[in-house]
This record gives sequence, C-alpha cells and structure tokens, in this order.
Amino acid sequence: MAAEYDQSIRAVCTALEVELAELPDWNCCGASSAHFLNDELALRLSARNVRIAQQHARDLLVPCAACFQRLKHAQKALRQMSRSTATGPINGTIDVLHVNDFFCRPEVLSRLRVRVVKPLSGLAGAPYYGCLSQRPPKVTDAPRPENPTGMDALMRIVGMTVCRWSYKTDCCGGSLAVARTDLVLKLTGDLLAAAVEAGAECIVTDCPMCQSNLDSRQAEIEAQQGKHYGLPVFYITELLALALGVGQPARWWAKHLVDPTPLLRTKGLC
Repeated sequence: MAAEYDQSIRAVCTALEVELAELPDWNCCGASSAHFLNDELALRLSARNVRIAQQHARDLLVPCAACFQRLKHAQKALRQMSRSTATGPINGTIDVLHVNDFFCRPEVLSRLRVRVVKPLSGLAGAPYYGCLSQRPPKVTDAPRPENPTGMDALMRIVGMTVCRWSYKTDCCGGSLAVARTDLVLKLTGDLLAAAVEAGAECIVTDCPMCQSNLDSRQAEIEAQQGKHYGLPVFYITELLALALGVGQPARWWAKHLVDPTPLLRTKGLC
C-alpha cells in the first residue's frame, strides 16, 4: 500500500549516490501482531533478519516504523545474548536506522544540501513522527523521543516552513484501523485539527500506518465534524525527491486519497 514511499526512497538514494541492496531471503518481522501472540516467535522473526544483515555487514534502512521497532528490539536482544554467552555477534554489529535517522547522517545530509534543485519555498507542513519510531527510547534509541527534530531539519533543508505543534509524536491509532475505528477517528481527528491550528497546509510523515490513517480517514472525519481539512499527507521522501527533481511525483500523488496537486500547483511546485 505504500509503494510511493518505497519508490521515493529509492529515487532519493539514487540521487544522493547511496547504494541500496535488498536483504537476501528476508522474512516478515511479525509487526504488529506477532508480539501480542508469542514473544519468542516475534523475537526470532526479527532476529533472523538482523543476523542476515550482520552476515552481509550491511546496515538496515527501515522505512516502516513498526518494523523498525521490532528490528531494534531484536538487535538489542541479540547483543544481550552475545554478551551472556561470550560468543560475540556475527561479523560485528550493524545499525538499524529509520528513514529520518539515515538521511540525517552527516555524510548524507551534506549531499542533500547541495543537490536541491527545486526548493519547496512557501509550503508549510507539520512534521508528524508518530510513536513507534520514537518510543520507548530504551528500544528505539531516540535521543529526543518527545520532541524529535530529524524530519524538521530535512524539511528546512528543502525550503519548507516547519510548523511548530505539540502533536508530532502523538499516536494516530496505528494498526487499530479495523478493530477500533472509533478510536482511530478520534485520534486522527485531533491530529488534523491541531495541524490546521498550527498553520500547516500539509502533514509530513515517515510512517506508512500514520500516512494511511491520516490520509484515508479525512473524508469520514469531515463528515462527522462538518469541517473541511483537505490536508495532503506526504511521506518525507516524496518531498525530498520533489526538491531534488527526481522520481515520478505525479504517479505518487495519484495514490493519495487527499490529492496534493492543487496545493502544490498554488506553490508553483506541480
């Protein structure tokens, strides 16, 4: 469902001369249901992927916040096991990185700065991180779990106006979209209202579950509240690609339920 996320990440990495290689023989990490059913199974599913990455001496770039959290949890468990058995990790250690962490690496950030060809000037967005990539910090290693700033920095580099708001790590309901639709509508409705109050013309996220909830629920929320939001919900990598002049943004916009084209056209970006 998040093909535009995948495609925009690949386009940005190609433009920044970052080599990507798919993890060979990877398996589902179990997110987000396995750990509710069987702790050992959930750990082993993610740990297998971490071990494969270790064997190939490759850091893991993880676009999905739920996958990121499960892989970080497994990585820490493997480290603890290696210390207790004195066997040491396989072929050293690797980093498990979420999207913002990766693109904010100094060597990647410096490439991004000099390759922007179309600054997104005049576009005001609310950076929305959600909860799974930040909390709990003992798992995610987030330095500022209540006020992360990585995506804010990326938005500023491409010329956007970053709206300050206090909802950037509030939960949107995640995977409860089917089981507790009422709860998701309440949480996403609060987020939309807060973003508008902060002066945002769009919401920018790095989580496919957050993007799906905020994008797909707007019509239902508008009908309930009698308000019109019409807030496009971008992946941060879609906007990076747009600023770098790479990829196929028109195809990506077609997958959005809230069409971002009218907003971008008013900014001269479409």
